[in-house]
Amino acid sequence: MRFSSKFSGLAVATLTIVSLSTAAAQSSELVVRVTGVASQQGQVGCALHTDGAEFPTSNAYSSNVWLPADASGVTCRFGDLKPGTYAVAVSHDLNGNRKTDTNFLGIPTEAWGVSNNQRPTMRAPTFDEAKFEAKAAGATTITVKVE
Repeated sequence: MRFSSKFSGLAVATLTIVSLSTAAAQSSELVVRVTGVASQQGQVGCALHTDGAEFPTSNAYSSNVWLPADASGVTCRFGDLKPGTYAVAVSHDLNGNRKTDTNFLGIPTEAWGVSNNQRPTMRAPTFDEAKFEAKAAGATTITVKVE
């Protein structure tokens, strides 16, 4: 049995609309509220990680946002996020080099934080400590304190 090309075109258009609306319903936004920003100097960077590859210090993130520092707080937003497991690393970059500076022992000299506000002593937090689940639709909001 053959359908007319007019019907086939309508069917394709309908399926396209349904699949686009389904994809839109399954994506969401991540809102990262950053607190503890000590001054207006520099920028605050939020890096979204999808796995533990060198988390939190590497550039192996899936997306990042840089915003002017604001002592009243900064809000980073990541749109079109698929549901899943993520971790966020945040840095208050005072000197504009877009990284968390460290001393000769590797201890950060600029304020930083990660999701779940994990701050283990004597080592960097792991992806597993900082991970969280993003919702399938709507917004997921987390707060990260930088120190």
